[in-house]
Amino acid sequence: MRFLFWSSLFLISVAYAGYPIFIYIWARFWPRSVRRGNVLPSVTILIAVRNEEKWLPAKLQNLEQLDYPADRLQIVVVSDGSTDTTNEILAAWKNRAVCSVILSDHGGKAAALNQGVSAALGEVIVFTDARQTIAPEAIRNLVANFADPSVGCVSGELTICQAGASAAEGVGLYWRMEKKIRHWEGLVGSTVGATGALYAVRKDLISPLPSGTILDDVYTPLEVVRQGQRVVFEPRALAFDPLTPDSKQEFRRKLRTLVGNYQLLQLAPWVLTRPNPIRWQFICHKLLRLLVPFALLGMLVSTLWLRTDFYELALVLQLVFYALAGSGLSRGKFGIVSRLSGVSLAFLVLNTAAAVAFFYFVTGKKAIWSRS
Repeated sequence: MRFLFWSSLFLISVAYAGYPIFIYIWARFWPRSVRRGNVLPSVTILIAVRNEEKWLPAKLQNLEQLDYPADRLQIVVVSDGSTDTTNEILAAWKNRAVCSVILSDHGGKAAALNQGVSAALGEVIVFTDARQTIAPEAIRNLVANFADPSVGCVSGELTICQAGASAAEGVGLYWRMEKKIRHWEGLVGSTVGATGALYAVRKDLISPLPSGTILDDVYTPLEVVRQGQRVVFEPRALAFDPLTPDSKQEFRRKLRTLVGNYQLLQLAPWVLTRPNPIRWQFICHKLLRLLVPFALLGMLVSTLWLRTDFYELALVLQLVFYALAGSGLSRGKFGIVSRLSGVSLAFLVLNTAAAVAFFYFVTGKKAIWSRS
C-alpha cells in the first residue's frame, strides 16, 4: 500500500507540477526562436458549422472586420447537415466573399473540414469555430510566424470570459496554465496540439482527417510535426469566447477532449514511437493526465488502508480537498475559500471526465460532433 501511495503521488506530481516546471526551465534557458516577418500569404479562413444560427451572423461580421488584405483572404463555411436557419444565413452572405459548402447530410466535423480544405484556395488555412470572435490583427500575427520556413502550424490564444463563479475561476486558472505550457513547448520545438478556436496551417502540410476524428486541433498539428515542421504558439493572435462554462458544460467539453486523446492512440499510434520528436511531451502533457484519476483513487485507497501518522494526515487533506470541490458547486462567495473551492472543483471535473473517457474508450462508446 505504501508503494501504491507513493507511486500515485509521483504520477500526479509529474503530470501537474513536474512537467510544467521542466518545460519552463527548458524554454527559459534553451529556447528555439521563431523568425517572424511581415509576410502576407493568401489565407483561407475555414469554419465547419452545424446548427449555428445563434453565433454565425456575429462571426461572419467579425471576419469582415479583420485587418488583412481582402484580395488575399477567402472565407469558407461548411454547413454539416444543418437543420436550423444556418444555410439561410450563409445564403445572405453570398455576395460578401463567403464561399459556402452546404452538405445535405450530417457527416461529422472531420468530414466537413475535409470538404472545406478541398474548397480552400489559400496557401495558409486558418481554422476557427463559430462561437468565438477573433481580434482584428489576429491573422497577421498568426501568419507572421510563417516567415520562418521551419514553422508549419501556428496556434492562437483563446481568452475565456469570466463571470465570477468559483467554477469558472477554477477553469480560468487551469486554462491559463495550459496556455503557458503550450507556449513553453513551442519555444523548445513544438507544442502538443493547437487551440481549436484559432490555428493556422500551411495547406500543403494538411492531411485528410480520418472519419470521426474528434480532435482535429491535435491530429493536424501532430501530422505537421511528423513532416518535420514546427508547431508554435502565438499569444498575440487572440480569440475570445463569450461563454463562461459552468461545471456541467466544462465536464462535457473535457470529456470530449479526453476521449479524443484516447482516440489519437488509435488514429496515430506513431506518436508513441521514437521517430516522433515530441513523443515525451505528448506522453507527459496528454497521456499522464489520463492516468491521474486512477492515481487519485490509489492515494485514497492506500491512505484509508494505512491510517497511521503521515498517511492519516494525507487522508484528511484529501477529504478536505474533495469537500472544497463540493462547496464549489454552491454559488456562495467566501473570499479565498471560494477561489480554492473553484480550483478544487475544476480539478475534480477534469479527472472525473478523464475516468469517464476511459470507460468510453474501453467500451467503444463514441462521441459525436454536435453544435457548440
